[in-house]
Order: sequence, then C-alpha cells, then structure tokens
Amino acid sequence: MLAYVIFEVEVRDGEAMEAYRALAATTIAEYGGRYLARAGAAEVVEGGPPPKTIIIVEFPSMARAREWYASAEYAEALKLRRTALERRLMFVEGVVSA
Repeated sequence: MLAYVIFEVEVRDGEAMEAYRALAATTIAEYGGRYLARAGAAEVVEGGPPPKTIIIVEFPSMARAREWYASAEYAEALKLRRTALERRLMFVEGVVSA
C-alpha cells in the first residue's frame, strides 16, 4: 500500500535549504519515493493559519518510507536540516483503491 510523507516547512537558511533539498531528493529517489507536490502555491480554504511550504512525497509502502527516514543516506541530509529549516513531518498511509 502506498504511503505519503508530508512536510510542512519554514525555511531558516536558504543556502543550507538548497543543500538539504539536493541531498534529500537523491535519497528519496534511492528509496523509491517520488515528489507529488514540492513547494508549490498552497491556499488554506478552511480553518487554521496561513500555509507554510508543503511538500508531499509518495513511497511504495510505509515500510519503505520508514527505511528512507532511518537510512544512513538521509542522515546526512538531516544534519543540514537542523539549520536549514523548521518543519513538521507526517507519515500517512494511502488507501487501497477498488
């Protein structure tokens, strides 16, 4: 079953963010992930504060998403993340379609 990693991001350091983005994208691809939304325009239609930058990545399974997040490859990107951005990260299971 597909799984999604949803990032809500606020950039702290633009240069560090670009370095993080490059490393993260490489590791996401290595683990079978693909971007569905990547910092495009977002609009709140109901409730809540204005949106931050939203990124959605699809993985073939929740197990694969967790493997990516815990991987040695992504650990390098995580080191940059600490200074590059503030974020909220969610793992969401997909649904089985008929």
